[in-house]
Amino acid sequence: MELKQLEYIVKIAEERNVTKAAEKMYITQSALNQQLLKLEKELGSQLFYRSRTNWKLTEIGEIYIKNAEKILNIKKETYDQINDLLEKHKGNLRIGLTPERGISMFASVYPKFYEMFPNVSVEPVEMNVKMQEKMIENGQMDIGFMTLSEEQRTGNNTYIPILEENIIMAVPSIHPLAKSVKEKNVQRTDLKLFKNDTFVLLSKNTTMREIIDPLFEKAGFAPNILFETKSSRTLYQMASSHLACTFISETYAKKNDKITYFSLPESPSWELCTVYRKGAYLSKAAKSFIKLAEDYWKNNTK
Repeated sequence: MELKQLEYIVKIAEERNVTKAAEKMYITQSALNQQLLKLEKELGSQLFYRSRTNWKLTEIGEIYIKNAEKILNIKKETYDQINDLLEKHKGNLRIGLTPERGISMFASVYPKFYEMFPNVSVEPVEMNVKMQEKMIENGQMDIGFMTLSEEQRTGNNTYIPILEENIIMAVPSIHPLAKSVKEKNVQRTDLKLFKNDTFVLLSKNTTMREIIDPLFEKAGFAPNILFETKSSRTLYQMASSHLACTFISETYAKKNDKITYFSLPESPSWELCTVYRKGAYLSKAAKSFIKLAEDYWKNNTK
């Protein structure tokens, strides 16, 4: 069993497409396909259900990939530990980032990280929280940075809180309830008072929705949703444009005469966390990146 072959097959499973996997591994599609066929012949079973656009693992494939990832993780952690002892400071670091805030952090701290570890290859990957958690758990990602509640954490990863953020309502200032607010600081309100209003919300599969959807249920109504988005900045802009009410992290709550902010009695909140696989070895490079990221957020969040 060759390690390079394991990497090839794991990449096919990750990309769900042999063409994309070949591009990522810098190998021809024909050569990669031959590697796969050779392995399937050796095992006496197909590893993938083939289609033009989306390959899926067979039951045998699931077993193979699960154990292949374990072997590759052992290899990586072994090399990381040796490199740290020899102070070579080289290797690979795959980092999970949520869109917008994650990329902003990375762009800010990476230059300093590169000065410290010029021989460490870094791959930033943008994806949602649930995908990050799964890839970290499977060893496909070294560390991730994400916002979620304590109830949304999985048991196979380690979560290190960086800071806690309140989730608040952002309401157009022309709203009747907003007009009655004289003070500019965040006011307490009841969500039931907004049952006839229009909302713009984050997409259904986000950790934010898992937090706020139960609030609508408790208030006794289903929100009238104008549209859903993956962008927190879009939520802020829609409230500022007087188009809809929304929920945002308090971090995005900038002073704006066009928006009035409200808190709810339930005080919904989540935590920005550093996440890595439970029991995994963190290289000196990984620990240094985590420290840079934590310092960035603590210094750039009110």
